Amino acid sequence: MGRVGDVTASESSGSVVRRILLGSQLRRLRESRGITREAAGYSIRASESKISRMELGRVSFKARDIEDLLTLYGVTDEAERESLLGLAREANVAGWWHSYGDVLPGWFQTYIGLEGAASLIRIYEVQFVHGLLQTEAYAHAVVARGMPDAPRAEIDRRVALRLERQKVLVSERAPRFHAVLDEAALRRPYGDREVMRDQLKHLIEVSEQPNVTLQIMPFSFGGHAGESGAFTMLSFPESDLSDIVYLEQLTSALYLDKREEVAQYERVMGRLHQDSPGPEESRDLLRGLLQLT
Repeated sequence: MGRVGDVTASESSGSVVRRILLGSQLRRLRESRGITREAAGYSIRASESKISRMELGRVSFKARDIEDLLTLYGVTDEAERESLLGLAREANVAGWWHSYGDVLPGWFQTYIGLEGAASLIRIYEVQFVHGLLQTEAYAHAVVARGMPDAPRAEIDRRVALRLERQKVLVSERAPRFHAVLDEAALRRPYGDREVMRDQLKHLIEVSEQPNVTLQIMPFSFGGHAGESGAFTMLSFPESDLSDIVYLEQLTSALYLDKREEVAQYERVMGRLHQDSPGPEESRDLLRGLLQLT
């Protein structure tokens, strides 16, 4: 995926996972000692909400804070302390996407890091073709439609960010990507006829990559399991990091990792995979739509 400064994209993506891992370990240590977030915050001259953000992996870490918290939690073994402090140093590596900070909402930065670190990405999309599968012209039409008052330069920057994200699918450590697109996403035009034709052709080509599985949920199936709308499921190679469900909203996003909530989305995704035509039949549906466009 190339380098940004001296940091590879895979390393910077991994830093987000390390931040979440360190946060969860700090939470477990605190809870095992029966220490409140308020007391932990007091020990590092911070608020209870700061401890909460640290434990959720949403902020960077200061070495002094980690050292003080480990002391408070009774972690005296030097090897264990150094392991966690090393994790903190790795977690603070800036991601390649930080150079797009002028057009990238803070709440979306976490997602890009997680997307780049995942070993399996599963998505259901109904409004438009998923960002990792968009052509440049289609992406431009989507961004321009969503931001009608934005200057051309800003739209171009957002499209460039989206195209940079797509490199994850062809990187050395590319994840498995399983997408279910509702037929509505393919019939709703963004851009002119040529843009839509090129987008359909691109989907057919991308679907033949060995790490990509693409299924189309056709109108003819009727009502289906994806009634709650679009969502993304991310799985990671780290055994102690749970699957995450990502739900994007207009001005923010939800990251769900509670086992019972993730399990419900897992069931929905499973039904979508089961009820949608398989990859080859889905390619036939795409070819049929291409003839109609």
